Amino acid sequence: MRADFLKVDRLSVKVLETVRKAKQIRATTPAGTDLVADLNPNYRWVKTSGIISSEKWGNLPGGEVFTTPGEVNGTFVIDGVVGDYLCAKFGDLKANPLTIEVKGNRLLEAHSANKELKDAFWAYTHTDENSNRVGEFAIGTNIELKDVIGEILQDEKYPGVHIAFGNPYGAHTGAEWYSSTHIDVVGRNFDIWVDGEQIMRGGQFLIEA
Repeated sequence: MRADFLKVDRLSVKVLETVRKAKQIRATTPAGTDLVADLNPNYRWVKTSGIISSEKWGNLPGGEVFTTPGEVNGTFVIDGVVGDYLCAKFGDLKANPLTIEVKGNRLLEAHSANKELKDAFWAYTHTDENSNRVGEFAIGTNIELKDVIGEILQDEKYPGVHIAFGNPYGAHTGAEWYSSTHIDVVGRNFDIWVDGEQIMRGGQFLIEA
């Protein structure tokens, strides 16, 4: 909340300009994440940078750009946090990550040394027919955040990639499908490439705010 949100907004605008016309984004981490998102040009990107207006609600602190992906494939090592009520229950996952496999935009597998976490996440993402479908692909842009803290509404703004399974917020992105659930997953220390151009290395943006 103490961030310079004008600076966060400037960075968010530049990230938005970079990804808006992109066809593909790849994200990797030292922990083992290797995720590729193929983007749908019919879905809109949305910026929520902490600048609140009368035209659109938002949560604070701000700092992300997101869309509904066309298709996501790969491995995501969740060594940050998971969302919804699971965030308060399980907190920071650095010591016991949850590793998930995504294929064809659907959650295929989940593994963790913490069986309770794995089972709770699996149950949540199988609530309805689209609860295991990737509805959000996002890049956190709040550069004042130095680490995750176990509060999802802040941690999802942490610089890097996060995805969410379930509700694609179609009113904003243009996605035409729906889910009654929405759960974010957050990792750490990302490298990000947009159509082959690297925009983040080791969790640090290569784009100037």
